[in-house]
Amino acid sequence: MSSTAPAEAVTAEIVKAADALLDAARSGAACPPVRSLLGDTDIESAYAVQRLNIQRGQATGRRIVGRKIGLTSAAVQSQLGVDQPDFGALFADMEVPQGGTVPSGALLQPKVEAEVALVLGRDLPQRVCTLVDVLRAVDFALPALEIVDSRIADWDISIVDTVADNASCGLYVLGGTPVPLTQVDLRAVEMSMSRDGAVVSEGTGAACLGSPLNATVWLASVLAGLGDPLRAGDVVLTGALGPMVPAQAGDTFEADISGLGGVLVRFAPDATEATSSDRRP
Repeated sequence: MSSTAPAEAVTAEIVKAADALLDAARSGAACPPVRSLLGDTDIESAYAVQRLNIQRGQATGRRIVGRKIGLTSAAVQSQLGVDQPDFGALFADMEVPQGGTVPSGALLQPKVEAEVALVLGRDLPQRVCTLVDVLRAVDFALPALEIVDSRIADWDISIVDTVADNASCGLYVLGGTPVPLTQVDLRAVEMSMSRDGAVVSEGTGAACLGSPLNATVWLASVLAGLGDPLRAGDVVLTGALGPMVPAQAGDTFEADISGLGGVLVRFAPDATEATSSDRRP
């Protein structure tokens, strides 16, 4: 099964779902699940919705800088009734600086998870990508926080909803010290994430499809098969190493990943001053 839909397959329902998600992001008012428009199992149409809104973003000048992988946990896959991960696009304006602050109202219903980010030094055009291909292509690894968000009300999502919603992308934060893969075993890394100093999530590299490298092999193969391969310079958020945790105004999240170091982000304390102009398009 392909992971996206051809351009000629864009239907009125796909456009309507894309419009609903885009309006929710702009207005700050979450929308009902879009699976009611697309069907409960139509993942191809969901990727067509995702692609349409990505193209709309690019048309306004937004720049894609990489990809994120979601659904890398067996437990989450089981919950959503799927047997594969999903992916979404990362835009340059989604990055929050290390130690920075997420503005109030920037997201609808954020949650935070810690993961490994990989930055590529080579393209990955192989339709059947191997671990060796990935090892050769990765320039360095960084600790990362992904701030996931859903434009779907109350996180009432299925696989179709999250794929259509750009894999529930929100924002992301990268640590500042690049580490070559020769200095770290990503499968064995241990992660601890705290909120306001209290540990709220723990995990290991093995929780991400057995290794963040395995997740990257999957993504590279899928994207190459779609004719849109990973490129040198791309950032890849490889998937959560532990449970995601809801975030509220005033929270501070910090994660430490052994061998990679730490990464921190704050949420602005006053959520009552949010305006529509604060929101990502």
